[in-house]
Amino acid sequence: MSMPRRERGERLPVIAITGHLGAGKTSLLNHLLRRDEARVGVVVNDFGDINVDAALVAGQVDHAASVAGSCLCCMPRSEGIDKALASLARAALGLDAILVEASGLADPPALAGLIASSQVAGVRLGGIIEVVDAVNADNTVDTDPEPPRRYAAATLVAVTKTDVLDAGGSLRAAERIRERVRRVNPMAHVVRAPYGRIDPDLVFDVADHPRIQEELPLEPEDSQDRGELGYEGHGHHEHVHARSASVALPGPVNPAALVDLLESPPIGAYRMKGRVGVRTRGGVSGYLVNLVGPLVHIARLPFPPEPCGELVAIGMDLDSDAAQSALAGIAGSPDDPVDAAGVARLERYHRLSG
Repeated sequence: MSMPRRERGERLPVIAITGHLGAGKTSLLNHLLRRDEARVGVVVNDFGDINVDAALVAGQVDHAASVAGSCLCCMPRSEGIDKALASLARAALGLDAILVEASGLADPPALAGLIASSQVAGVRLGGIIEVVDAVNADNTVDTDPEPPRRYAAATLVAVTKTDVLDAGGSLRAAERIRERVRRVNPMAHVVRAPYGRIDPDLVFDVADHPRIQEELPLEPEDSQDRGELGYEGHGHHEHVHARSASVALPGPVNPAALVDLLESPPIGAYRMKGRVGVRTRGGVSGYLVNLVGPLVHIARLPFPPEPCGELVAIGMDLDSDAAQSALAGIAGSPDDPVDAAGVARLERYHRLSG
């Protein structure tokens, strides 16, 4: 079962890519944009009059908005992030996600707050990807005894430049960064991203849109390194492949079990998404569930999912069998009474999702 595509009326996920100048943000962005089944909008923040980063992603993106002249975090919302998001969030564009490539000086916590509180209708914060250079992190973003506060805002940390290290050095660098991140953010997922490559399924869903897209050349890799790092080949789309688990839900689910699952996801799950039906006093109500790291977003569906719902989990270190059992554990019974307390917990998350 694949990740379900974005439902009609679902809020468009906005994912920010942050990191120090030269950490590899544009390389990671270009790799994500090679996922030719998806329609992705990009907001690029650059300081120069000529937006170099925007030129680098030209030809790779369905729709782009450029914000030059200042850091997004320092600009008035109406001239910066909200203006850019408004130009991309129109339903007519049919995008699956918006990626924001921040400048090297951007403050991830501030940017996360700006996106989460955006005044643009129909968007939501879909994650913060902090790009960390495995070779130069100690001399750039992580120079003090205490880990930097920017790590605390990340949902996913992509450790780049591991490709210039030997296998042992790559593992040690990633583990060192993982330990630093976990000290301030135990919920963050830390993955190696040699050549700036991560599985796009960690970041956004894929819709079945036809698309023509220019491919950029990729650096050659040693086949032994590919095996050690868990690479799977997909033509020009080589990356470390994420694991997934999914279940079909033929009837209403137990709302308390669903909330418990969202609050304590299966080990290794970075994202979960699905459509569920829940028995309420007024009948069966439909909900759309999204989880990214610690971020929970729940929306109401106009109708219960038919013929059945589904729930999918994905993550780099996911135990697929254990995760599938956990997902199946939310299934209800046709004879279950209405769980008013469970529905109230679910509705609380719905209200907090705005």
